[in-house]
Amino acid sequence: MSANVEAAEQVIDADLTKSLVNKRTLILRRFFRNKPALIGTIIMVLMILLAIFGHLINGRFDSRTPVTDVFGAVPPDGEYWLGTNQASIDVWALTIDGIGISLMIGFIVGISTSLIAAVYGSALAYCGAVYERFGKLIDKVGLLFLETLIMVPTLLLVAILMAGSTGGWGTLCVVLVVFGWMYTARLIRGMSYSLVEREFVKAARYMGVPGWKIILRHLVPNMGSLLVLDITRGIFNAIISEVAFSFIGIGIKLPDTSLGVQISQASDQLDVYPWLFWVPVLTLTLITTSLFLVNDGLRDALDPNSNSGGKA
Repeated sequence: MSANVEAAEQVIDADLTKSLVNKRTLILRRFFRNKPALIGTIIMVLMILLAIFGHLINGRFDSRTPVTDVFGAVPPDGEYWLGTNQASIDVWALTIDGIGISLMIGFIVGISTSLIAAVYGSALAYCGAVYERFGKLIDKVGLLFLETLIMVPTLLLVAILMAGSTGGWGTLCVVLVVFGWMYTARLIRGMSYSLVEREFVKAARYMGVPGWKIILRHLVPNMGSLLVLDITRGIFNAIISEVAFSFIGIGIKLPDTSLGVQISQASDQLDVYPWLFWVPVLTLTLITTSLFLVNDGLRDALDPNSNSGGKA
């Protein structure tokens, strides 16, 4: 019997994989024929490369050690490409580290919240639709838990949790993940109820495929379009949240740095040292604009009725 179940699983998985591969190819073609989306992708790739290899381009300085040949803030020149700050720290080195930290926060939080939401929402819907008594109870309790978390004053809790920590970027990631997945989970729960009634899910259940495998292999992958868009939005929101929290003093704290920390430190000295403010602001603008263009391009590519992505 177990051999028959495994064989049936392989047949179902093969059909699903073939369908997903064909759909993925079509989506990629539409996406890369969308010029704004392509521009956004190029900008994001360049930002990631800068975060990884930026110190190799001008590796004489780092973001924690003052330079020795100048004192205080110096405007951009041939030696210090983006100038230095009041502590004689090279702004190029600060910006590279800020890009890296902000992108890490964005990607970790964006991907983690979407995956948690997908598994949690799908599991609630599967339990509620398949298991008569206890499944519906699990679904109701799980939904109540979601609604409770959604009503929690997130800003206040973030302020309390960050105030009691060292203010590292890892702590901020954990806090943003904990309070960032509920809305998507509620949406996925509703969508999963219709998926549970689809023929391929019924066939898998009939052949004895375990529930957790159905959730991970059939429900979650079939919401890939929603999850891809949610991940890009999650990255965008996490980066903006980091900047906002750091700006009001409850985000990342020194000696760690980020674009939000740099904007916060330079905001009250814009007239005196304008480069200290505009460098992180323009960098943040490039990152968020690229994410907006990528998200917009993905939405058009995933929409079969859209003509903005070009013909496949």
